[in-house]
Amino acid sequence: MTRRLDLFAPTGVPGLDEILAGGFLRGKTYLVAGEAGCGKTILSVQFLIHGALQGEPGLYIAIDEPTNQLLRGLRLFGWDLGDLISSRKLMFLDMRTHFSKIYMREERKHIEPRYIIEQILNAAKRINAKRLVIDPIAPLVYGGREEDVLYAREFLREMVFAIEKTGELTTVMTSEIPTGSSKLSRFGVEEFLASGIIVLGIEEIYGNVERIMYIRKARWAPVKPSKYVFDIVSGKGIVIREPLSEYLKRVTRARA
Repeated sequence: MTRRLDLFAPTGVPGLDEILAGGFLRGKTYLVAGEAGCGKTILSVQFLIHGALQGEPGLYIAIDEPTNQLLRGLRLFGWDLGDLISSRKLMFLDMRTHFSKIYMREERKHIEPRYIIEQILNAAKRINAKRLVIDPIAPLVYGGREEDVLYAREFLREMVFAIEKTGELTTVMTSEIPTGSSKLSRFGVEEFLASGIIVLGIEEIYGNVERIMYIRKARWAPVKPSKYVFDIVSGKGIVIREPLSEYLKRVTRARA
């Protein structure tokens, strides 16, 4: 059966689109999970840059890091996004500043999800965005109290359903995995809401420290769960090098 490539948003990650037989399903939500420093933000921005260069504007919702610091870091990495931002191909929105009145309130756990959802969708409309990144997802909806977990789960469901209902935005949300944890998300619902899950990690293999990408879930794609060795290259982003199975064979032969 021939895959209709117009139904997919290419990620811009060399090797990944071939693995996924086209990219991410347009209008759906994807979870990129991993420990700190594994490349979640790089992959997310790479996805937006590729879309912007292909005529698909993108919106980045920065949750933990001020956008000026993020953009400074991206310039050091080799991505100067000034032209794409000035031409409204990309928009970086600092959520803490944008919703300062909300985050200053003690009754934060009672915020209507509809309000934040509307603000995100309105920002997306301003640039006719086709791609959306929320990095990371948990602090957007979670006050840090245990009693907020149920609220956060319902918030996430409502937000994902509302965004996907527009049919316009292909969304990447990131989730930080605590070191040593087997969990993929803070609340345990993100992975069920997502059409695909990509887990980024670091593994030591025969004394070599390698970055590993685990394609854990890819709904409606002919992809079985699989792992790949990847590099982070300045000015390019994430580049998949080879399947982990091939890497292990090669290293084993070299050690024999």
